[in-house]
Formats: sequence, structure tokens, C-alpha cells
Amino acid sequence: MSDDEGAACPVPASSYERIVLAHGAGGRVMQRLIAELFVAAFDSPELRRGHDGAVVDLQPPIAVTTDAFVITPRSFPGGDIGSLAIYGTVNDVAMCGARPRVITAAFVLEEGLLVEELRRIVGSMAAAARRCGVRVVAGDTKVVERGQGDGAYIATTGLGSVLARQPVEPSRVQPGEVVLVSGPVGDHGVAVLAAREGIGIETGLLSDAGPVHEQVLALLEAGVEPSCLRDPTRGGLASALGEVAAVGRHGVRIEEAAVPVRAEVADACELLGLDPLRVACEGRFVAWLPASSAARALEVLRARGCEAAVIGEVVDEHPGVVVLRDAAGGDRVLDMLAGEQLPRIC
Repeated sequence: MSDDEGAACPVPASSYERIVLAHGAGGRVMQRLIAELFVAAFDSPELRRGHDGAVVDLQPPIAVTTDAFVITPRSFPGGDIGSLAIYGTVNDVAMCGARPRVITAAFVLEEGLLVEELRRIVGSMAAAARRCGVRVVAGDTKVVERGQGDGAYIATTGLGSVLARQPVEPSRVQPGEVVLVSGPVGDHGVAVLAAREGIGIETGLLSDAGPVHEQVLALLEAGVEPSCLRDPTRGGLASALGEVAAVGRHGVRIEEAAVPVRAEVADACELLGLDPLRVACEGRFVAWLPASSAARALEVLRARGCEAAVIGEVVDEHPGVVVLRDAAGGDRVLDMLAGEQLPRIC
């Protein structure tokens, strides 16, 4: 059966080897795909109702975030686009000092995508959602013509219940606070680049893609109240620090020697001419918090297996600028990424 014939024949989704245009056309073929693949995998009561949306009961105030995932390759060492879509959304909600509760997901699929690959992606999403304790409650599916996409894109919205007692945002950062990172930086970007380019870096390195919300909630439960949280995804640690400094109009001084970087990441970055401080993470966060809370924060995070470290401080000088002190004692401005170092990294 050709793809054109399949587009007009309402047989079960499982009978198709590849995605066809009818899978996004709104008819019986699409409905069977939704029922047999998406609803079966995510198994939430909201999806089973088959409604245009979902009504969820969340305790206010509510945090909300929206994200999109276009990573290539779709599978990489340590994860795939499906698990990344859940973890990335969960982590953005957590950066608001909130417990993630529900997620919506929209899929843009290219005609010709193997249904079995889509099944693996959705299964990975479902497993990640269960790990994070969140429900996928609504979604959408669109199919574009062959050659008009790149397999699969996923867009999400996440909602959660805010648990922080004070707003967690850049405007609350104050001079005298310390800057903490929850673990080694750059793992995700290097792992994805190695898989994408086939560059033969034999490190066994896995992406750090994973949820950080339990770590954040553990800090809050221990009485550690960060003024701001940020996950260093695109642009890495440098962009996360620079974005917050620019909004809050404060300066930041970072000790390069204090930033945790795995040896294999540092070696790969040196080989490829990359700066590990500008390489994406997908399972780390940066916290700005009172200096008096630093020891307790490290204790809490290390008890959860994190290789957390205090890497610098907030200062009155050079507002909006991040200054990096290198191992030789020299200072240089740590700018945000000016161009595109690693495209389609998430």
C-alpha cells in the first residue's frame, strides 16, 4: 500500500509503518493514532475523556511555562526527544519554585516518520512523566508533508503549584548572595554533539538530561529560599548567569576553578574549540541564595547525589556583567553566547 492510498484508508494506526498525512487530518486515522498510541501511553484520565482541553485542580499560585524541542539526533546518549520534552518542561516549572503537576504536548510530525520510532518517543515521554509525578493532560498532533519538517518536533506547556514563600526571579537577586550550580556543566551538549557528528569521542559520556524539581523542592523544604533559579540550557552556564545579571542589574564574579566540569567534557571541548561554560546542560540548575544558606544548600544537594558547588558571588560592581577569574588570577568578562555554538541542542 502506498502512502497516498494509506491516507484515504481508515485502518488502525498500528497497520501503518510510517506516519501519513491522514494522521494529522482530524479523521478516523488520526483518532486511532491518538487512542492507540498517545492515550494508551500517557494513560491520564483527562486524555481518556477525549475533550478539546482539560480541567485540572491546582492549588494557586500557579507557575506556567512553554517550551519546544527540535533536537537532532532525536535519540542521543542518555535520552531522546521524548524524555527531554518532559524533563525540560518540568525543570522550567521548578525554576519558579514550583512542584510540576501537569503538562500538555503538541507534536509536529513529518510524513514518513516511522510509527515505531514515534511509539518509542511517546513511551519515553510517558516513562519520564511517571518518574516526575506529572500527568500529560492534553495535546495536539499535526503532520506536515515529507521534506517540510525533520521527523518530529514537540511543543509543551507545563503547570505547577508554587511552593516558594517568596517570588523566585532575577529581580530579587542581591549583592552579597552566592551563586551555586547543582552539578558538572556541559555534559548534555557534548554528548549530543558526539552523537550528531559521529566525531569519535570515546568518552562514554551521557547527557545529564533529567529532572531537577526534587532537588529544588528539597532545598525549599530545608528552609533554603533561593532568590532566583535558572536552568543553564542553551548557551550554558554563561548565558544563565548573564541573563539574570542583565535583568537584575547586578554584577557577578565567578571563580573558574570552582565550576565543576568533567574531565571528558573539558577534553572534548578543547578538541572541538568549545567553551564548556557555554555548552548546554539539561539536568542542572543555578541558584542565587543568601551566603548564610550556602552550607545548608550544599548539604541538602549532596545528600541527593548532586555534585553541587558554590562558584561565585553577586557584587555591587560592574552591574549586568559577569566576570570570570581564571586559574592564573586574571579576570575576563564572561559574555553570553553571541551566536550559535551548538544548534538544535534541545
